[in-house]
Amino acid sequence: KQEEKLKYHARDVAVVRAKQAEATLLLGSATPSLESFYNAEKGKFRLLNLPERIEGRPLPRVEVVDVKKEGGLLSEKLRAALQKNIESKKQSLLFLNRRGFANFILCPDCGHTFKCPNCSVTLTYHLRDRSLQCHYCDYRIPAPGDCPKCQGHRLQGMGIGTERLEQEIKLLFPETQVGRMDRDTTSRRRSHLQILKRLESGSIDILIGTQMIVKGHDFPNVTFVGVVSADTSLHFPDFRSSERTFQLLTQVAGRAGRGEVFGEVVIQTFNPDHYSILRAKDHDYAGFYQEEIQFRKALEYPPFSRFINFRLVGNGEKRTKGMAEEMGRIGQSLLKNAHGKEIEILGPSTAPFAKMRGKFRWQMLAKGKSPQLLHQFAKELSSRMDVQLKGKGVDLDIDVDPVFIL
Repeated sequence: KQEEKLKYHARDVAVVRAKQAEATLLLGSATPSLESFYNAEKGKFRLLNLPERIEGRPLPRVEVVDVKKEGGLLSEKLRAALQKNIESKKQSLLFLNRRGFANFILCPDCGHTFKCPNCSVTLTYHLRDRSLQCHYCDYRIPAPGDCPKCQGHRLQGMGIGTERLEQEIKLLFPETQVGRMDRDTTSRRRSHLQILKRLESGSIDILIGTQMIVKGHDFPNVTFVGVVSADTSLHFPDFRSSERTFQLLTQVAGRAGRGEVFGEVVIQTFNPDHYSILRAKDHDYAGFYQEEIQFRKALEYPPFSRFINFRLVGNGEKRTKGMAEEMGRIGQSLLKNAHGKEIEILGPSTAPFAKMRGKFRWQMLAKGKSPQLLHQFAKELSSRMDVQLKGKGVDLDIDVDPVFIL
């Protein structure tokens, strides 16, 4: 879904266009969204299964490693699998959905961390140019040597990113050719194509990357995939986090063993019993769907309802909060007058990312089963809020069927 400016979901636009043109629409995915699979179950879409890989090639064997019982960045199992692949002259992919060297810098003497002045996130440490960067607004500063709060000299990098993983792999396997594919290494024009060409030609033995390496690539000599941390997407404050985790793990596992040699996958996690990880291990979309759909049904979340997200974005914290409270009052009065039983309001509250690119963010979700009533509610709320927001330096952003609610 395009999140910026004109918001639209390519899949939904394709469905409407096909209906208008009386055309056949083919949606293809190893991990369809819950909404699409639910539509297939209800007979809205027709389900066509491809249960096997081309030429009947087997799916890779997936092992889950509980990193609570391991020491260091890479488990014994993952290191052994990489060593075996190097000796067999095969290629490996290592997936970590977090770029940079360390997630943040911490002073162990006073607990100080370096935060972005524009966004409610800590700055990520990048070793190559020794800088602290925000991955949301691109704010950056040189990495300091001492703590600015207590003048302590023991600043530590906490957590890991693809840059640190690359360094670790080069130390562990000094004779191998290691590549990295993330936003930092693909900022120049055509640079991502050059990395993929090097992988295809065999001049990269181990490619480390973020979700850029997950989908759509077909390299027959890649026989091992390691997922360094399966938990990065699992704990997002979003009801779709389990679905995203399952999709990412299934897609990245699908990169292994696409040629004639059997593929292997190792997934490292702190949550080895979570159903999204266990179902990805077994390549079991149907099993994941059955578990996740029960959770969605119990809470009446999509596909059993529809959401509209009303997000207020403003320069001043106090004024944005005041406008959010006013939006809540207007929303409740609209429910009393017309839409009471059909629509439920969640919030308003600060967005999970309370500040981004220098703007303060509050949001309110409207949940209901009737798209027509939700659209009517959105129109009425929008027109009432237009009057309230005039000249206040606060904007209302409306997202129908939001994919992310961060």
